[in-house]
Amino acid sequence: MSARRSLTFAPRLLGAAEAAAYLGVSATTLRGLDLPRRVLGGRRLYDRLDLDAFASDLPVEGETFESEVELCDRHFGMQA
Repeated sequence: MSARRSLTFAPRLLGAAEAAAYLGVSATTLRGLDLPRRVLGGRRLYDRLDLDAFASDLPVEGETFESEVELCDRHFGMQA
């Protein structure tokens, strides 16, 4: 006899409302973010890993933004 177990972890694929809540933004803001969606049986779902990557790439308050070109130039001592 097996007992039925409930999931205790977040699902990997999220609907728009859940993805917006996961990021802490409105559904309207989520739709404007140009995030990839997965298709499963006609449903459009957001992958939690894509949401995590998006959040990790956001700038940190107080840090200056350095483009890849500027970073490369600085690395090779080619700053203007």
